[in-house]
Amino acid sequence: MTCPHCVGAELFFDEKEAQKDLRRYRSKGPMKMAQMLLDALGQADMTGKRSLDIGGGVGALQHELLKAGVASAVDVDGSAAYIEASKEEAGRNGTTDRFEYHHGDFVDIAPSLEPADIVTLDRVLCCYPDVDAMVAKSTALAGEFYGLIYPRKTFGARGAIKLANLYMKLKQNPFRAFVHDPKHIDSMVREAGFEPRYEGRTLVWHVVLYQRTRDERRSAPPDSTERAA
Repeated sequence: MTCPHCVGAELFFDEKEAQKDLRRYRSKGPMKMAQMLLDALGQADMTGKRSLDIGGGVGALQHELLKAGVASAVDVDGSAAYIEASKEEAGRNGTTDRFEYHHGDFVDIAPSLEPADIVTLDRVLCCYPDVDAMVAKSTALAGEFYGLIYPRKTFGARGAIKLANLYMKLKQNPFRAFVHDPKHIDSMVREAGFEPRYEGRTLVWHVVLYQRTRDERRSAPPDSTERAA
């Protein structure tokens, strides 16, 4: 990875942060918004499916999906430290042989990846400047489900992002966070052939599970859109 933003992300998401997040996952499980997405996916039969998690951190989504019956998991992350943390947890769970890891910028790596039944991006769109490229290349690989967790366009979320970016600037780190337009994101995903099957919110985060509409579907979560406080 040669772009300044990607280099900055690698510096920020370092071994110290990775180990801290791994300890939190082991003691408390997935974070609230990740659990919301997992619960929505859990309404469908996960048995035998292939998962692709982009920017998956310590791999919380994939570790949980493997427990739910997913056959194999592909992890793409710009942080080598987080990949190592995910590998550590996979070794602890005895699932190393069911994982495939790729280190680098997903947009660059995408052409070399095989499609997956489930593609997830947990707090990834807010960490990437070119949201159009990220959504276009990730939806193209999603065979059935496409799950997103990204910041709501609220005063609180934008304020938090501004503070985070100020911190990065003071640390002379080129990494920046973003609050992309939710309507634009939704429009791109729909144009790629998906429709929402679950929608939830926390104070800061928007959680959406989409399902492909143009291909034959094998299973589906409930049609009703849900809301979470």
